[in-house]
Amino acid sequence: MADFAASAAANAVGNLATEYASPYLSYFFHYGKIVEDFKNQRQKLQSKEDRVKNEVNVAARQAEIIEMDVDHWLKTVEKELRDSQILEDEIDRIQCSKWCPNWGWRYSLSKKLVKRTLIISKLVENCNFSPVGRRAALQGIEFITSKDFRDSESSKSALKEIMEAVNAMHVNMIGLYGMPGVGKTTLATEFGKLALEQKLFDKVVMFTMSQNPNITKIQDKLADMFGLKFKATSEEGKAEELLRSMKGETNILIIVDDLWEEYKLETIGIPLGFEHEGCKILLTTRDQKVCTLMNCQKQIQLGVLSEKEGWGLFKANAGLEDGYSTLNAVAKKVAGECRGLPLAIVTVAKALKGESLEGWRAANRRLKDSRHLSNENVFGSVYRALKLSYDYLEKNNNRTTENEIQLCFLLCSLFPEDYEILIEILIMCGIGVGLFSDVDSIEDKRKEIGVALAKLQKSGLLLEADGGRRVRMHDVVRDFAHWLTSQGENRFMVKDRVKEWPNVVASFGCYTAIALWNCSCLNHFPRNVKFSKLKTLFLEGKNLQSVPSTCFEEMEALQVLFLKDVSFSLEGLQTLTNLRTLCCVECKLGNLSSSLRNLRNLEILALFYTNIDEIPENLVELPSLKSLYLSHDEERRIISFPLALWSRLSSLQELHVMSENNINLMELNSLSDLTSLSLRVSTNRYVGEDFIFPKLERYVIVFNKHLDVWQGLTFRTLEIKSLSSSLSAFKNLFHNVEILRLEEVQNLTSLPLIKSWDEEEPQLFSNLVFLNLKSLPQLESIWELQPSCHVIASFRNLKVVTIENCHKLKVIFSPCIAQCMVHLQQLYVYSCEGLEQVIGFSQEEENIENHYPLCFPKLKTVKIEGCYGLKYVFPTNTLSQGLPSLESVELRDCHRLIQVVRPTEERDIIGNPILLNLPFLRKLWVEYCPRLTGFAVQSQVMEELYLDDVGKRCQLCRTDVNQDCIVVGNHEEVFWVQGGDSFSSIKEVHLRNLSEVQIIWKDLAGVVTLDNLTSLKLYVCEKLKYIFSPSTARSLSRLANLYIMGCEELEGIILGKDQISSSSNVDTALQLSFPSLTHIEVTFCNNLRGLFPLGSAPSLQQLKCLKVENNMKLEQVFEVEDEAQVTTKDIEFDKLELLKLEDLPCLIGFSSKGYHSVFPGLNNLEATRCPKMTTTFSIDSKQIVHSKTEKGIEGSTSEITPYIVHEKDIRWERGRHETLPQYME
Repeated sequence: MADFAASAAANAVGNLATEYASPYLSYFFHYGKIVEDFKNQRQKLQSKEDRVKNEVNVAARQAEIIEMDVDHWLKTVEKELRDSQILEDEIDRIQCSKWCPNWGWRYSLSKKLVKRTLIISKLVENCNFSPVGRRAALQGIEFITSKDFRDSESSKSALKEIMEAVNAMHVNMIGLYGMPGVGKTTLATEFGKLALEQKLFDKVVMFTMSQNPNITKIQDKLADMFGLKFKATSEEGKAEELLRSMKGETNILIIVDDLWEEYKLETIGIPLGFEHEGCKILLTTRDQKVCTLMNCQKQIQLGVLSEKEGWGLFKANAGLEDGYSTLNAVAKKVAGECRGLPLAIVTVAKALKGESLEGWRAANRRLKDSRHLSNENVFGSVYRALKLSYDYLEKNNNRTTENEIQLCFLLCSLFPEDYEILIEILIMCGIGVGLFSDVDSIEDKRKEIGVALAKLQKSGLLLEADGGRRVRMHDVVRDFAHWLTSQGENRFMVKDRVKEWPNVVASFGCYTAIALWNCSCLNHFPRNVKFSKLKTLFLEGKNLQSVPSTCFEEMEALQVLFLKDVSFSLEGLQTLTNLRTLCCVECKLGNLSSSLRNLRNLEILALFYTNIDEIPENLVELPSLKSLYLSHDEERRIISFPLALWSRLSSLQELHVMSENNINLMELNSLSDLTSLSLRVSTNRYVGEDFIFPKLERYVIVFNKHLDVWQGLTFRTLEIKSLSSSLSAFKNLFHNVEILRLEEVQNLTSLPLIKSWDEEEPQLFSNLVFLNLKSLPQLESIWELQPSCHVIASFRNLKVVTIENCHKLKVIFSPCIAQCMVHLQQLYVYSCEGLEQVIGFSQEEENIENHYPLCFPKLKTVKIEGCYGLKYVFPTNTLSQGLPSLESVELRDCHRLIQVVRPTEERDIIGNPILLNLPFLRKLWVEYCPRLTGFAVQSQVMEELYLDDVGKRCQLCRTDVNQDCIVVGNHEEVFWVQGGDSFSSIKEVHLRNLSEVQIIWKDLAGVVTLDNLTSLKLYVCEKLKYIFSPSTARSLSRLANLYIMGCEELEGIILGKDQISSSSNVDTALQLSFPSLTHIEVTFCNNLRGLFPLGSAPSLQQLKCLKVENNMKLEQVFEVEDEAQVTTKDIEFDKLELLKLEDLPCLIGFSSKGYHSVFPGLNNLEATRCPKMTTTFSIDSKQIVHSKTEKGIEGSTSEITPYIVHEKDIRWERGRHETLPQYME
């Protein structure tokens, strides 16, 4: 059906072109058919638009990136339908009789209709997109968060060598080696980040191998990065799919971190060497021998820091001041003992930060005395440094029991290498092994363990992960912990990918902790072995491997049991009378009820993603139970509890039920010690106005929404959806709630905000960090306050505000509330049609406006979209340094927006511009704000600028502006140039529907540099004359994408030499170069005669796509301005894959007469409806395409000829049946 529609549209274009080839008579006598064709084509276009929009919406919901040509087509269609509606209205408005026609009107209207019909038919023809979107390419979280890199001579040298190696021909494998803790991973991550920023590669992927690589996890990560969905389930099948996928990428970098031995990377799915010369691999390893075994063509050693560099890093982390002092002298000796290893330096420095002089001297003695550590040559200095940090964990610990912080550290070492450990799991296990046993409540123990983990992170022994919900250990630190627990009384065994039981089974009795991960031998658990000292056991199976119920019979001392991915009968636990924590994850469990009666010391029971859907009555036989975690392995299954169960669990302090359940909320009030609650509540279980949630220390409560099992209790969270009653049940939680999300709550006109008269009671929302309000149909104000209230404690911690579909809301913040929001960082407002101001002043508040200047010192992001009634974003009193940290502003579809900052006087609107000094603004996006009066922005770090339909003509006076700035409005200049340096950081510029813009950068003085500009898109800027001056064009070393459409008066992309004043400083003799340009599209620019000077063509070595369409006066794509600047008449476009020349009635040639172009990589060629073109395209015996222009432009005319389907139309695609003439030398 789609093919038939496209064919019909194409025929319509051809028929119209033929019929109107002699247009003058047609305009008079075929008026009726012209009108009919116009309406039919317009109706087709509307239908096509609806279909494409539906497909786009589906793709958007799947988080796909909409293809650029689809987005371009939709925006072009939207404008075309809007413009053509005027013609349709004109047809309907003026009734012209066939017998008594108004000939002048008929001729004029027919001419317009013919032109529009051709354009519309073309749009109908070009709407067959398949698909409309694609999965977003992942960048890799390592490169987004990389911030640990610190320059040193060694790292600079290694980084330079890596850069040279990746740019060298025939170098595919690069090895970076060095001793543990020297910073190999940090340097590799920094290079990956650098490679992305400088666009050295299309894709950069990094993964960790470690001693026991998890191939499935690595393959899954690679698939995510390359947008691949596996069809195979085996490792081998996935490897084959990855190989095929990667071979389709032309330029990729794979970083293989922490490789311990020779490994065939192709078994993962990574192509090597000649299989894919565009794939480069950077591996890191401790052992240079691994580099040799992996056939690295380049091996690079990362050495330790020099004494000076090491001292500088040490001082920075220890907080020491410059200059000589006795303390600094001792500290320098301590730093020297770290032997230049960054990991050792950082951990020791952080451990000793704030110590007294005697403390530093003691540390120095201990470092010197610890030379007995094993592995002196490789690990000695690292382990000595880590041992010092570990020992210092005892300092200032006034507890009489064994040091809890050290135990917490050792507990973390039980998890697999590079594992991100959920803090909630650590808390469960820590309580089970007796951490902080002198603390009574679970909540207090939770806090103590949190403090211990924070101290471990500050000391450098642990690293934060997943936004604070998890922690992880550096592999060297983990090795150190295993060294500590390899001897003595507190011995650990940790093994990964266990296929058979270790040979030391007979000596299992000496271990206090055993962790066996990814085991395939659990069904052969050793018998008759006593585990007399074992207190902690972690077992992870594979594919629900069965564990014998007798395996725990000899573990009477066991306190913590962690099981994952096993099938097991809980009857086997009856002998574990000392068990305190039982945690089962993704397990198939049986006989829960019969296993509980003997577990009288069990404090924590956690069953995550198990098959348990009914909790037995004898749960009450666990007198010590304080924490209960439950979730089912099936999303829609309900976990059922016996009636009146909770009143009999008198010791329960924490309840976490993440699945659907039948809990009667009224019973929760019987849990007098309850401090922590995670609960999923549905409407049919809600008891309404009679119930009030108790006061809780921490909670995650979701109402009619999904509750993530691993969401954790980092923030007190309340999410309510589809509630028809009041919020009174939650009033006790409003005092300390940190995340509040309300959606579809009926009858809510404002949030309750009542000042508490109890000084000990915190104000409502005083702990609120994240606020999300969505689809609240009756919401009129977020918080209703009296005008006299100027100071309020609430909202002082608020960081992120998101508001969506609240149509009755007129203002978001009142002035007195806005004054206390000093920590606000992000503000998002979507589709609030009634919103008039973000910060609103009622009439009675107008007199206080100027007395209370507003400042949002931490506000970084403002995004407002679809707020049709919005007039102003910020009040006047934020104009002076009120937004010092703002980094991103996006304003879309705000049809009544007058100004970003409310002006003080009318003259600010019509004369002197509102000038915003936003020193950290990086992104400015203003779209579809047709009433905007214009303002100027100063920022030296701007990276992305997008302006589209930003008002009618605006006149701004630049008398008082003496710095570089950007004009946001429909003004004749976009960038006001003074010094020019302020624009050097710009990466993307998109300008659309700016009818008054004549100049983008007025740079006749040659001061503007655009070294970082990568993308420039210009649509419908009708008065634009040129884009770059020659001096500006020479700075475009990174420009990759250039799109120009509908710029009717554009005469040239680069200002011609004949237009440059003799008094300017521009040197026109310098050669132009565009080394990074990959994509060029120029359409509907009817005054353009040539695109680029021919002398710049040899620099287009990266060009992949060139589309030139519907440019009525274009005579040459590459034109000669100065023969002296053209060094050769043979020009190669090595990477050009697609060349399209279409509807160019005046085109004489691709280049000037006598010039020869070669296209080795060309796959698609279209040259259609170019009746005057004399360029011939041919193909040689090696299937390389050539072009040559036979005739120059002398004597040519720019008169526009009617559309004719020329007999020389070319449509060629490599591998298809179409052929090109044979190339002749």
